[in-house]
Amino acid sequence: MNLIKKTILVISFIALSIPSMAWWGINGHRIVGEIADGYLNSKARKALKELLGDESIAMASNWGDFIKSDSLYDYVYSWHYINLKGGMSFSELQSKLQTDTVANLYNKVNFLISELKSNKSLTTQQRTMYLKLLIHFVGDLHQPLHVGGRPEDQGGNRVKVLWFNEPTNIHSVWDDKLVEFQKLSYTEYAKAINHANKQMRKSWQQQPRMEWYWESYQISQTIYASIKQPDQKLSYGYNYDYIATVNQQLLKGGVRLAGVLNDIFG
Repeated sequence: MNLIKKTILVISFIALSIPSMAWWGINGHRIVGEIADGYLNSKARKALKELLGDESIAMASNWGDFIKSDSLYDYVYSWHYINLKGGMSFSELQSKLQTDTVANLYNKVNFLISELKSNKSLTTQQRTMYLKLLIHFVGDLHQPLHVGGRPEDQGGNRVKVLWFNEPTNIHSVWDDKLVEFQKLSYTEYAKAINHANKQMRKSWQQQPRMEWYWESYQISQTIYASIKQPDQKLSYGYNYDYIATVNQQLLKGGVRLAGVLNDIFG
């Protein structure tokens, strides 16, 4: 029994020592998927039914994270994010993204959209995999520290803060702490924030995708600027200051995901 207890303690210590590398958290991705589901056209809905079966977009949205437990998918790890230096202009960001050949969120979102839209030789299994990854990565794109996280701190994972006196990091705060603090299920959350009118939805979907990255990058700069010291205490005030931004990014992610899927399958 003592050996079992010691083993559990060692495993727990290791787990706590590993930087949080989840993206938008489980509920965040499901919120994006739930919102997207409401804006699919009939052709896209039919195509997704053929590929996902009875699995909803919301439930498929976390597959991109779940596969990290399988080493066969290790090559997908860098597809979730783009680490960038601070203080870039729009033209600098655009040049960096368009010329960088490293497998990252920008390159692979473009790749997945192109493959699903144009590559008729893909098997059903490949199409389903690419669809699930795309659903996940469009969500990631709208988590600001996935586009503007800095290389030197692993996208904010090494920026230590206290969330209601609990040790964590700023990346984790934006992945799930802020979302979970609202104490809503993903369906309740999606319903609570899904109030964009038709004109807003059309505008968000028609914006060039480069501008989606720029939006997230700009927010990431504000996030970094808000951290003034190591182990900074974040609580009710931080939630008050940033929850509207979190909600807008989740909503934009869902609306834009629907637009991408309608374009591919419609």
